[in-house]
Amino acid sequence: MVSIIVPVYNAGSYIDKTIAMVEKQTFKDWELILVDDASSDDSCARIKSTLSQSSIDPARIHLVRKERNEGAASARNVGIDVARGRYIAFLDADDVWMPEKLELELAFMKQKGAAFVFTAYEFGNEQAEPTGKVVHVPAELDFQHALSRTVIFTSTVLFDLEKISKKAIHMPDVPSEDTATWWSILKSGVTAFGYDRVLTIYRRPVRSLSSNKAEAARRIWNLYRQVAGLGPFSSAVHFAGWAIRATARRL
Repeated sequence: MVSIIVPVYNAGSYIDKTIAMVEKQTFKDWELILVDDASSDDSCARIKSTLSQSSIDPARIHLVRKERNEGAASARNVGIDVARGRYIAFLDADDVWMPEKLELELAFMKQKGAAFVFTAYEFGNEQAEPTGKVVHVPAELDFQHALSRTVIFTSTVLFDLEKISKKAIHMPDVPSEDTATWWSILKSGVTAFGYDRVLTIYRRPVRSLSSNKAEAARRIWNLYRQVAGLGPFSSAVHFAGWAIRATARRL
């Protein structure tokens, strides 16, 4: 079984579509864990309304409500702890999966005998309509090569808990917690395998691109120093490679 973990925070505009999208997956052995991170909108009401009208067994869809808003990392960790499946998949409430996402990615994982896989993805606009900007992924990714390319997108990953522990995929309370988690896993000697097929659309709302870039740069630098444990010179070398690839990916 695949445990699909969705952090929910003020996702009322998307969450009913997210649930319907999971229900349409061609791979049917899943559970959906929706972790509400103390939303202030109608997210929980929408979830309950959607579930009341769904034909899916309610035992397969779980709503966990947190009392305090603590961020996506904490919400995902709560989901990891209650997950019952052999496999863990993360899905952000505003992203879109293709109907065959789980089926194809799971088949790829079994073919590779992998503990950790991820896929290509495409940028979408505010309506999650594909823009044609595709992020292709390498066939394999180890720790050293991951340092200069933040190519693993959270809504594309899949883990096999028979080969990697729940503790290993727990996310730290740091900016860019997802990248910090991938690096920590890869640093332990695990190799991630990339399936270069677009199975996810990354919804990308309109924001200030300059402020986004500045914040991303600060976060990646802190990850080099605090998570990867690199010195200033090595951090600068990897940062240069990251900046080139990140710019090319978003053009």
